[in-house]
Amino acid sequence: MMHSSSRSNMFLTLAKFFIPILLGLSIFAILGLTLEEQIWMKLWPLLVAYFFPPFGKETVIPLGVLGGNKTVPIINLHIHIIPIDPILVALSVAFIDIIVALFLVWNYDLAKKIPLVGKFMIRIEEKGKLIEKKYRWVKPLRFIGIMLFVMIPLQGSGGLVASIVGRLIGMRPWNTFFAISLGAVIGCLVIAFLAKSFIFFAEINTVLTVSLLMVVVFILAIYVSIKKLKENVKKKR
Repeated sequence: MMHSSSRSNMFLTLAKFFIPILLGLSIFAILGLTLEEQIWMKLWPLLVAYFFPPFGKETVIPLGVLGGNKTVPIINLHIHIIPIDPILVALSVAFIDIIVALFLVWNYDLAKKIPLVGKFMIRIEEKGKLIEKKYRWVKPLRFIGIMLFVMIPLQGSGGLVASIVGRLIGMRPWNTFFAISLGAVIGCLVIAFLAKSFIFFAEINTVLTVSLLMVVVFILAIYVSIKKLKENVKKKR
């Protein structure tokens, strides 16, 4: 009886480890087999890049949506870039966060033993108090907070960090998973829509659109600088 129970537990552990991996590989295999070759050859490098900083949804999705006949400045070279459907690239990126979150629901402790990933997770956990202070707005909102955390396109706001933050604020793993899933889908679709809109308006009036973008970037840069300055002042106190 004990032997049978041990085998069942081992089978369950293996299933929890391999199901997210196989699910992810299966979906991307289907995409590779069903999409046009040119689209797939543009999509898969972007999805791989999403795993590595500084690439995030805020860079990968617009690069995927970008397309059409373009002229390279200075050298006046005319090129044609294949655009990817905004919904396709958005859901593909969101799917990565969902798979990562699912893997961590079932294999959180095991993931900490994986090279690089494990060290990163342990480092974040060790900075528990700092993380809780940094994302203190997430804790009172809990489910909605994790959702918004994933939706906001900031560095380190993907499925991995969101799963750790969810644990640190005491959320149940499955609640964290569903919050990440909803946040990833909504956030990626919003970014795709904004990227598509920006490209559309840029083609109508490039100077005005780029000028508005520069103003937004400038305002964000000032906001980040002020925020960091306040944090440094608090640390000195």
